[in-house]
Amino acid sequence: MPIDQAARACGVSVGMLSKLENGKGVNLEHVLRVLDGLGLTMLVVPKAHSAWLEQASAHAAKTGDEAVWEPHHG
Repeated sequence: MPIDQAARACGVSVGMLSKLENGKGVNLEHVLRVLDGLGLTMLVVPKAHSAWLEQASAHAAKTGDEAVWEPHHG
């Protein structure tokens, strides 16, 4: 999708979306608007859990499964 169409779909300017795309500083409100506009969500987890979640996500992507996680209590 061209950047102008993506920006319009997300309700942000092309310049702001370009900044985000290039790793420049942008307002969190704009980031959340872009994520929502692209049908994405942000998940904030403790760093200690990030490797496990990345592995689970990679596995789900390879298998095409909708990952369902049940926390292990123990």
